[in-house]
Amino acid sequence: MSARWLVTGAEGMLGVDLVAELRRAGHDVTAVGRQTLDVTDAAAVEPAVVGHDLVVNAAAYTDVDGAEADEDRATLVNGTSVGHLATACRAAGTRLVQVSTDYVLPGTGSDPYPEDTPTGPVNAYGRSKLVGERAVLAALPDTGYVVRTAWLYGEHGRNFVATMLRLAAERDSVEVVDDQRGQPTWTRALAVQLVALGEAALAGRAAPGVYHGTAAGEATWYELARAVFSLSGLDPNRVRPTTSDRFPRPATRPTYSVLSHAGWVRAGLASMSPWHEMLANALDEPGFIALRKAAA
Repeated sequence: MSARWLVTGAEGMLGVDLVAELRRAGHDVTAVGRQTLDVTDAAAVEPAVVGHDLVVNAAAYTDVDGAEADEDRATLVNGTSVGHLATACRAAGTRLVQVSTDYVLPGTGSDPYPEDTPTGPVNAYGRSKLVGERAVLAALPDTGYVVRTAWLYGEHGRNFVATMLRLAAERDSVEVVDDQRGQPTWTRALAVQLVALGEAALAGRAAPGVYHGTAAGEATWYELARAVFSLSGLDPNRVRPTTSDRFPRPATRPTYSVLSHAGWVRAGLASMSPWHEMLANALDEPGFIALRKAAA
């Protein structure tokens, strides 16, 4: 059944794929970017929400290192603005899906984190996204959804997979950290999952709350880089393992960011596919094909 969706952050890497998937599924989509809707402006957000059945908020401050120096700005976009959306959705009777991050969790575990794991972000970016999560769950206990994702890559933005292919064209070898573990997730696959969740929510089949929108399985950045090289017909031995202390960054990164996926089962929805399978499909998309050709 067609529904009326509002997608914020529609010009971002995830937003572009999400809008395309929604239109492919026959939904009526209002796609807004930073120039058409300032989500930090509560007065602008309220009328924008009216008339929609569901809002997916993909707008975000995504500069993890930059957030360390400007946490107020990160919190305004990732936290306060989400509160504006949640308040507007409550007034309009509209469901809200908030795209969040694994960075709200401590990142020090050794087993996949369930959805109800106590939060404990280790950097400013994670703290800012947690403010947004709490705003949704507090304002919309019956119609609010939080989907945590991680290690995103896609055709329509800067990301690790594209960087590896560019470096493959420029260098004989690359060093990649092998002491951070997570779930590489393709934005198009996440977009498909978000559409399925939204449809189930509108049909009353998916309970509100937290879901984990990441690929199945797990890998280190080093393992992901080797897979990118191998699947692109390049020698994976050109990728050399190293440790995070060789690449100091302003923001602390979690060492373990693997999420479990029981929420999808409870909602009667399939979990996302394994990361390696997902990557193989993504690399056959036009944007990545062009990068692969340049690296060959």
